Amino acid sequence: MRGGTSKGVFFLADDLPTDPQARDALLLRVIGSPDPYGVQIDGMGGGSSSTSKVVILSPSTRPGHDVDYLFGAADIGRPVIDWSGNCGNLSAAVGPFAIAQGLVFAPPEGLASVRIWQANIGKTIVAHVPMRTGAVLEAGEFMLDGVAFPSAEVQLEFMDPGGGEESGTSDQAQDALFPTGRACDRLEVPGVGPVEATLINAGNPAVFIDAAVLGLQGTELREDVNARAELLERVEAIRAHAAVAMGLAQSPQEATRLRPATPKLAYFARPRDYTAADGRRVSRDDVHLLARIFSMGRLHHAMTGTGAIGVAAAAAVPGTVVQRLLAPSVAAGREVVFGHPSGKTRVGAEAALEDGTWRIARVALSRSARVLMEGFVRLPG
Repeated sequence: MRGGTSKGVFFLADDLPTDPQARDALLLRVIGSPDPYGVQIDGMGGGSSSTSKVVILSPSTRPGHDVDYLFGAADIGRPVIDWSGNCGNLSAAVGPFAIAQGLVFAPPEGLASVRIWQANIGKTIVAHVPMRTGAVLEAGEFMLDGVAFPSAEVQLEFMDPGGGEESGTSDQAQDALFPTGRACDRLEVPGVGPVEATLINAGNPAVFIDAAVLGLQGTELREDVNARAELLERVEAIRAHAAVAMGLAQSPQEATRLRPATPKLAYFARPRDYTAADGRRVSRDDVHLLARIFSMGRLHHAMTGTGAIGVAAAAAVPGTVVQRLLAPSVAAGREVVFGHPSGKTRVGAEAALEDGTWRIARVALSRSARVLMEGFVRLPG
């Protein structure tokens, strides 16, 4: 299925081995990893972080939820599936898949609301899926930058996205929007130097920095970044040291080896004109911020869904790297439009200061989804 600007292979939990090691070995072979050539030519993956993904669904055991959703990011070159975070883009496909598989009752017309338990991070997502004549409606006029064709809009609500079951090393950190307790931290990264960063957990753990730290402008496309090995090494060094500061790994080496998917690193800059990947001009007057995010060691072709959640949350809190770089015209509580390599994304967050701690009640995001194929995946042997 395609969900947002990502693509993944979806499974029902009952169709997979119950042993985690056997399950992961099967899923890696399905997706075509590890592939030393980086293209996953002998599997269902597409040779990029956006297309090397798996999703497992089951009826929910949580009260008030319809389905449990587990997401895995399959490393292309190594035999690793990172189960540490969510995919916000593929979240848009979970509701349609659950309805099509008969896991959820849906009305024949209108919107079906599917309550999803995101098992990786322990959070609730509500998907509003359009229905027509008893089936999920996929055709529509909603255009999502980064997707070539229009589709029906799927509205997502990420409820209380700050913190999560995996964030931090203490109970207090697990429930924190900012695992360190600060909206901005100073990291000492060997080979890079001091780095000001916002370490945030909203949707997924993430590291937000100023583009100037990397000597970049915020207008870059994938081809401007992904061939620069020294730059990618600096990005990974910052990301890995941030993972330790957030309590997500014992060492930078562990972060690089065992959790390549999270935290994700994004960099930001003030608005300026640029050309998107499809050749369209994006005017500085049409965005409040420029954003670029790395996924599995490479610059993403658009913006991850969970990255957009983090941007919305960080933009609502004073003192974050994102809030400092916002265009002065952005008023508190207003929706934020940010520019990414494929165009623009609009996000909004409901934030409040409660007993001296910032809490994000809800982030709203629109995506689209559709079934690309269904059937049997054949494995050797």
